[in-house]
Amino acid sequence: MSRIAKKPVELPQGVTLEQKNGEVIVKGPKGQLTMLANPAVTIANEDNNITVRRVDDTKNARAQSGTTRALIANMVHGVSQGWQRVLDFVGVGYKAEVQGNKLVLSLGFSHPVEYVLPEGISAKVEKNTALTLEGIDKQKVGMVAAEVRGFRPPEPYKGKGVKYREEVIMRKEGKKK
Repeated sequence: MSRIAKKPVELPQGVTLEQKNGEVIVKGPKGQLTMLANPAVTIANEDNNITVRRVDDTKNARAQSGTTRALIANMVHGVSQGWQRVLDFVGVGYKAEVQGNKLVLSLGFSHPVEYVLPEGISAKVEKNTALTLEGIDKQKVGMVAAEVRGFRPPEPYKGKGVKYREEVIMRKEGKKK
């Protein structure tokens, strides 16, 4: 069994896990998330510890046990604390604004880029150059951050563009005479 699947997921206070019709439902103070359970694994709730066990010893069941445990751990973390991703805007005139559920981005194009935030994702801007995306679904927060970064990815010569806060841009040297 994988090392990840062996570790139980502890449920914090105020978080519950239910199983109905092959679905796993995690409820917490920030909201509710659901996931289809894989039939290759069984999920047990014992004393606020969630354990994931595989049904048989097939290659698929071995792979799905660790994956299912990680997905459940991400759901528990999301409904209890939430997920966030910070993007930095590097460049002259690069900035972001939040208007309702829409992001208006100035990224050096001849027009502002408008991006409608999906349901469940909130955004706030600090100093016009740092955008914080928050939500309870880790996958959705990461996808929105990747789409916003994709409008103007950082370039390697001056480092201009939209980058993740923890991202390190490998800089290239310019032309020499």
